Amino acid sequence: MYLAAWFLVVLALAAGPARAADSRPRIAQARLGGQEDLPLAEWARANGLQVRWLKRDEALQLNGRGQVVELTIDSRESQVNGVAVWLSFPVLERGDTAYLARLDAESTLRPVLFPTTTKARARLASICLDPGHGGKDPGLCVGPNQEKKYTLLLAKELRQQLERSGIATTLTRTSDVFVDLEARPELAARRHADLFVSLHFNAAEIGRQTVQGAQVFCLTPPGASSTNARGESGGGAGWFVGNRNNDQNLLLAYQLQRALLRELGVQDRGVRRARFAVLREATMPAVLIEAGFMSHPVEGRKIFTAAYRQRLARAILHGILAYKHALEPGPAEAPH
Repeated sequence: MYLAAWFLVVLALAAGPARAADSRPRIAQARLGGQEDLPLAEWARANGLQVRWLKRDEALQLNGRGQVVELTIDSRESQVNGVAVWLSFPVLERGDTAYLARLDAESTLRPVLFPTTTKARARLASICLDPGHGGKDPGLCVGPNQEKKYTLLLAKELRQQLERSGIATTLTRTSDVFVDLEARPELAARRHADLFVSLHFNAAEIGRQTVQGAQVFCLTPPGASSTNARGESGGGAGWFVGNRNNDQNLLLAYQLQRALLRELGVQDRGVRRARFAVLREATMPAVLIEAGFMSHPVEGRKIFTAAYRQRLARAILHGILAYKHALEPGPAEAPH
């Protein structure tokens, strides 16, 4: 008898948390665009945000907890605290209800608005910089100016600034040599880097007089399409090693783009997603920065000067430090 009573108590204790979990408010789901979608207003309320229409049936704003997000119906473009961040799926409207893809709620907005803060995640002792191209691969060319030259110069300048800030820094190449794409994140892993940052410059084939600005890429989440598939090769839309760090990848890309906009005043080409080889196999948080257009008559001339590359490096440094700070637990969150 006593044994049976004890057994019932154990069952009750075990079932208690499950009942508590079941009693939490749940957000209804719909399947509108081929993926799971959440009513935007419900998701916002559950996260302490308010929703208002900026223009009925066209544009909405979420705000609260010091955050402002602007979304457009039938578009993947969004603004998060003034920074362009591309969604994986467009925001949809059915009847009077706007819907946000669950994947974007969990893998795009949440990592930026509500980053998980722990000392382990904020650890930043070593960074691996990856100067794009090199050797037989010149990268993009504008007249005699080859991308491989300026990515290496930027990497060397950034290494100096990072090391002055107390962060050990290594490069995937230190001279004009060719390094296989797959070997670059492998080098970062062997060197126990906490972050992997690949440095590139852009060039436009059409609209060279007008196309300019910076954009930062991080790995596309499984099941989503990239915002730029140029340079991707194989693998499809599945899961890669780099997807282990989806949240940190996105937060790092966001903080870097934010710093580039704030400190250089460049045109905002947004935080974007791609399955580039150097991002797919990275075992640590990783991004690829397209720091400007060599083909633009003004921005290009700046890129070719040491003074501007110094400013670029400083902005990237500040973006990395902002990422680290965003992941550090505050006084109320500090472990006891």
